Amino acid sequence: MTACGTQSPPGLSIGGAAFDGGRTRDAESLYEESRDFARDTQDTDLYGNSLAFLAYNTIADDRRTAITFAEDSCATITARTPSSVRALLYERLAWACAVGNQPAGTDVALTAARKALADAQDDEPQPDWSAWVDDTELDIMTGRCWTELRRPLRAVPVLTDALNRYSDDHARDKALYLSRLANAYLTAGEIEQAAVTTGRALELSTGVASIRPRQRITPLLDQLRPHADLSVVRDLLEHAAG
Repeated sequence: MTACGTQSPPGLSIGGAAFDGGRTRDAESLYEESRDFARDTQDTDLYGNSLAFLAYNTIADDRRTAITFAEDSCATITARTPSSVRALLYERLAWACAVGNQPAGTDVALTAARKALADAQDDEPQPDWSAWVDDTELDIMTGRCWTELRRPLRAVPVLTDALNRYSDDHARDKALYLSRLANAYLTAGEIEQAAVTTGRALELSTGVASIRPRQRITPLLDQLRPHADLSVVRDLLEHAAG
């Protein structure tokens, strides 16, 4: 295979929309189609990206298979792989390891992703589908991973700093990331901060087409409900119900 593509095949973007809409089987079929397309066109980078998408799609139902997909995606990395692609594949491996409760694997993958970004050359061409991966994105993924591993002391500072740099214009994504920060606060027993952060996520998710933010926010509201004696929690629950 060679690294030749700059644009992702339509199957990946359509698959992403299906995943956002909760149609995971449709998403899986589209990701598999994209993987086969990348293999047939001998595009190593897109092939690795397709495997990473399959890992994301599989992770809720089969964590072991998801980790295998993510490891296979990273196995496509060569010396010619663009730095943003390397960072993207490694950070997705980190997430698969975090969901699989593998803190050591998570840390190794995050370190590899960080090194990939640090080694980037100013004039290095990047595919359009990975060019968005930067230090802020990696900080957010780092915080997400440590939240998933129930390590709030690691998660909260990096997520807070990254989200302060993240534009509200990306409402769907920021709502999702704020829900992770709220989860980290809950793990740390910081109920008031969890409520404030959940409220911010709820505000940003209003009118967003994706169902994923609300899927993340609803369990947070359920966990906060026993603390309704706190005014900030009570106000949040009333706002969410309205």
